[in-house]
Amino acid sequence: MTFCQPLGGVMRFTTGKQLFFLTFLLFSLIAAGIRPGRAFETSAKYAFLMDVDTQTVLFAKNENALMSPASMSKLMTMVMVFDALKVGQITMEEKFFISENAWEKGGEKSGSSTMFAKKNSQIRLKNLIPAVIVQSANDACIAIAEGLSGSEAEFAKAMTRRAREIGLEKSTFVNSTGWPDPGQKMTVSELAKLALFIIRNYPEYYRYFSMRSFSWSGITQRNRNPLLYQNMGADGLKTGHTQESGYGLVASAVRGGQRLILAINGLDSKRARSQESRRIMDWGFRAFRPYVLLDKGSIVGEASVWGGESTHVKLRTRGRITMLMPRTSQNAIKVAITYKSPLIAPVHKGDQVATLEATAPGAAPFRAPLYAVEDIRRSGLVGRGMARLKAFFSIF
Repeated sequence: MTFCQPLGGVMRFTTGKQLFFLTFLLFSLIAAGIRPGRAFETSAKYAFLMDVDTQTVLFAKNENALMSPASMSKLMTMVMVFDALKVGQITMEEKFFISENAWEKGGEKSGSSTMFAKKNSQIRLKNLIPAVIVQSANDACIAIAEGLSGSEAEFAKAMTRRAREIGLEKSTFVNSTGWPDPGQKMTVSELAKLALFIIRNYPEYYRYFSMRSFSWSGITQRNRNPLLYQNMGADGLKTGHTQESGYGLVASAVRGGQRLILAINGLDSKRARSQESRRIMDWGFRAFRPYVLLDKGSIVGEASVWGGESTHVKLRTRGRITMLMPRTSQNAIKVAITYKSPLIAPVHKGDQVATLEATAPGAAPFRAPLYAVEDIRRSGLVGRGMARLKAFFSIF
């Protein structure tokens, strides 16, 4: 049997099954009378949109398919630089040598994106970073790679190793620039995950991604990220384009305190990249909103305890519980508390003993840990014997 009270009260579970489920309806959170919208579509071959705070996936298309990331893979190059800065391996004043290799493969002679660095010159890191991010400079990337690892090939191996460490399971790198190669592959979901990693772990360097222009050698180049100029809350990250990959973008924007990350690729033109990325971002902010299910420290229920001085222990959250769901959903949110039955005493205050699970139509399943509010000490022999008798007679 399952018994529940409205949200904010205490919910006690008395079933004898292995998992306990409580389902209750939060009608107050649903906008009445709104019809669900049609499925969202995009002309991009690959797309991934996520909410940062809840890490809810709002839209995905071929999100786990390996593709050529072009210059969007320079985000991984920047992670390597930011890591080295963070541990003191290098400083912003460090000078990097523009070798003949860097000049030929990534300089003016290469015909690719470049900062127009002079061969055999030395450039401080504080200038190479905006050159990579704003100008997508391949000569700057190669100079960094050679300066940090001795060669671009060794640097690329380190990029792949670091990618695995931060949870990118599929991405592989053979160069620092994103130049087309069968071994240079990423997915849009991992590009978004990489962007999230940068935003959360390097806030002191994230400002570079919002720079609109950078000048070197008397040449000023504008940031290719089209969303930075559209007054829509965008503040980074990186574009990419090759004939093989098409036009792509990893971008992030903030509106009303909510941050979204978008990764797209495989579009036919700069114009399509600009229009489609704006359209997807606008849809994400408009179609979804965060709902606060429970405030920080809310007591949400009780779990049964066997062999303790008390037969139940109260459960609470630690942080605020927020779920992102479609604004147009007219169905109720379903919330369940699950745990193995019964808990065995002793139970210690602060132990994670249960999980809150929430679902809603059109929203990704949400889970949050629940913790014991108090200590439940183990009872004596008499108490445990009475508990066994009670359990025995409850079967009939």
